[in-house]
Amino acid sequence: MDEKTEELRDIFMDVTDESTVTEQQEETHGSLHSETAVEERLQEVVARMRDRYDFGTTLSDEELVTVVRGFYAGDSDAEIARELGDASLGKTVSRARIDLHLIRDADSDAPFDVEELRDLLDSGASSAECADELDVSESTVRRYRRVVETQQERRTVNDQFRNEFENVLQDRELSDRMTEGVQEDGLDDATEGMETNVSF
Repeated sequence: MDEKTEELRDIFMDVTDESTVTEQQEETHGSLHSETAVEERLQEVVARMRDRYDFGTTLSDEELVTVVRGFYAGDSDAEIARELGDASLGKTVSRARIDLHLIRDADSDAPFDVEELRDLLDSGASSAECADELDVSESTVRRYRRVVETQQERRTVNDQFRNEFENVLQDRELSDRMTEGVQEDGLDDATEGMETNVSF
């Protein structure tokens, strides 16, 4: 490297207090949480949910973390399925997402009044009885029954688990922004230092 580049590198190392400088800072991803720490925290929340609720999913905890990340990234169930390596897993992802209390508005778009289903379930009606009353298939009732029950679970725990997912991911996002800001400030300071030291 030439003399000016070497001087800039030295200033950058002084400002950022780094012992080495790599191409992309070795993907530091922030100072608050490493990628591994984020993954571990999300898996811990998933594991506690699995212990507490009757998960119907066949996905592993690691795969469920992929579902969580995809949901908060705004990905569709089909996109998350592709991320898992199998485009045919769309319905599996949908069921897993609901197990994780990650409900989309579209999940309540039933071909009947969901409040009517809620009332039938509250009265103790079976899925077959609900299907007869609502004039839909029993499989359709089971699908929306899971949504209704999950909404109730969320209210019972005040959205505890969803809040935990969001806290982990927000901490990570904040950490990324903080690190990016430190790096930018360091480079700005280094550049200013270079400009001050350069004489024409």
